[in-house]
Amino acid sequence: MTTSFAELGLNEQILAGVDALGFTEPTPVQAQSIPLVLEGRDIVASAQTGTGKTCAFALPVLQLIGASSSPEAPTEAADETNVGAEDAASAEQTAPRRRRRRRRRGKGTPDPTPIQAPDKPVAPAALVVTPTRELAQQIERVTTVVCEHTGQRSVIVMGGARFDRQIAELSRGCDLLVATPGRLIDLMDRKIVDLSQVRVLVLDEADRMLDMGFWPSVRRIMQALPEKRQNLLFSATIPPSIKSTIDAMLHDPATVEISRVGETADTVEEHLCPVTQGQKTQLLEALIRTGGAEEGTVPERVLVFCRTKHRVDDVSKVLKAAGFTVDVMHADRRQEAREKALKRFREGKVQLLVATDVMSRGIDVSGIDAVVNYDVPMDPEDYVHRIGRTGRAGATGHAYTFVAPDEITPLREIEYFTKKLIPIWDLPGFAYDSGRIIPQAGRSTAKPMRTMFSGSRSRGRGPAGGRYGRHY
Repeated sequence: MTTSFAELGLNEQILAGVDALGFTEPTPVQAQSIPLVLEGRDIVASAQTGTGKTCAFALPVLQLIGASSSPEAPTEAADETNVGAEDAASAEQTAPRRRRRRRRRGKGTPDPTPIQAPDKPVAPAALVVTPTRELAQQIERVTTVVCEHTGQRSVIVMGGARFDRQIAELSRGCDLLVATPGRLIDLMDRKIVDLSQVRVLVLDEADRMLDMGFWPSVRRIMQALPEKRQNLLFSATIPPSIKSTIDAMLHDPATVEISRVGETADTVEEHLCPVTQGQKTQLLEALIRTGGAEEGTVPERVLVFCRTKHRVDDVSKVLKAAGFTVDVMHADRRQEAREKALKRFREGKVQLLVATDVMSRGIDVSGIDAVVNYDVPMDPEDYVHRIGRTGRAGATGHAYTFVAPDEITPLREIEYFTKKLIPIWDLPGFAYDSGRIIPQAGRSTAKPMRTMFSGSRSRGRGPAGGRYGRHY
C-alpha cells in the first residue's frame, strides 16, 4: 500500500510546503524517518544518494520546532526595500576597492572590516550541519520553500560567502540554521550565534562529519549545544568506524537502513577500466567522444572526479585543449565561481565538470549521464558518494573507474567495502598500453585477515609484487 505524506503525521502547513516542492509520494527513507522524528526519537538513517534524505529530516524538524519565535525585522517592508537599494548601491561603489583589498591580502582571507553584530546572539531552535557549501545550499533551498508556508525562517551560513550579508539574514530571525562547520564556529566566536536553545541537531553526511577531518570542529559545536536535544544522523553510508562516536552521542536511537553499508544504487551501471596513468586522459577523451558503454550516444553531462586540486586543473586544461566545454570545482575556487560552474553544468552549457571530492556530496544536478573516477578514491565511502551523482531519481547512469597499477590497493578496499566486484570494461577500439594490470575474474570480495607477519609480504613492487599478486 502506498503511503502519502499526510499519513506520516505532517501538519497542513508542512504539507503545503511539500506540494510547493512538487513531491507527491514519500520515498522509503522519508516514509520511515518522518514518523520517528516526529516522535522525538534520535535517528541514524542510511540511504543511497538521491533518495530524498533532505526532506526526510527537514519536514519533521520544521514541524517539531513549531511557529517562529524569532524577532521580526526591525524595519517595515518598504524600509527594507530602500535599505536593500542603498546596500546594492554601496556594494557597487565599494566592490572594486574590496576586490583590490582581497588581492593584496590573498585568496580566502577574511575581510578585517569590523562587522556590526546583532544586539543579542541569534538562537536557532534547530541546527543542520553539513560538510560542503553546495550541500548546505541544497538543504536551504528545500527549507526556504517550506518556511514560506509555515511562517518560519531558515538561514544558511557557510564559508566563501560575505559575513555581513549572513549576519544581516541572522538579525532578521532564525528558526532553523543550516551551516558548514568553519563559518558556524566563526559566528559563535563573534557571539553572533548562540546554540544553547537548539532542540534538534541534524548531521547531514554524518560519516564525513564524524571522521577525523571534521570531528574537531563538530565536537566544538556540540559542546555549545544543550545536553537535552534530539539528534538526527543521515548519510548514504554509516561505516562501523564511527559506531562508537554515534553510541556516545545518541540516546536509544532508531535505525533506518534503506541501504546496507557500502551498497551502491542499482540504477548505476559500474565499469572498471584498467589503464596506465599515462593513458588516462586519452581514454577519457575517447570515452566521451564515442559514448562509452552507450556507444553512439555522446553524453551531455559528465562529472569527472580527481584526487587533488592540481590534478583537476591539469586535466581540465588538457580537455579544453581537446575541444571540450569544461569547468572545474574545488576548494580553492571562490564561492561565486563554484556556483557559476555548477549552474552552467546544470543548464547543459558545460559538458564536463572536473572536480575533487568537494562535489561527491550535495551536488543536485539531474541528468548526469556518467561519472568518471579519473583517480580511484582513497576512501571507499567516497566511491559510493561519487557514483551516486548519476543514476538519480530512477534514471540509469554509468560510472567508470580508471584504475592504474599504482591504484590497486584503494580499488581493493572499495570492493571489500561494497562487497562486490566492479565489472571490467574495455572501450572498443582503444589501443591500451601493455603495462596496465587486468584484474582476475575470480578475485575475492572478503578482506583477508592481517597477521603480525603479513606486512613484509605486502611490500612488493610491480605486477608480481606482494600487494598486487595476492589479489590480481
